[in-house]
Amino acid sequence: MFAFATGAVFLCMCLLLIRLFIGNTLYDRVLALNTFGTCTVLFIGTMGFLFGRPDFLDIAILYALINFVGTIAVLKFFRYRRIGDAWESEDDRAMIQDEPDELAEEGEEKRA
Repeated sequence: MFAFATGAVFLCMCLLLIRLFIGNTLYDRVLALNTFGTCTVLFIGTMGFLFGRPDFLDIAILYALINFVGTIAVLKFFRYRRIGDAWESEDDRAMIQDEPDELAEEGEEKRA
């Protein structure tokens, strides 16, 4: 049973690699990469049960955490074009911080 599940997860991983390289948009590729990471966690877990090594689950959990943090970092980078809080100029900081205020002002104008 675990051998079949491991093979099915491996097949899904191969299809996700195709989707990763052929994806239309950036977000399709990020989604494929995140799903590939999730399938890798499942693959490591089923391999652990297949070989009778339940300590592989610890590795799978660690990989899941790294996958989650990596996906958030990639999406943040593509949204703000930077990872940390280092601003190139004050105009960049004002532009990012003023966006919620502008949206709030637009909402107030619609209510009036």
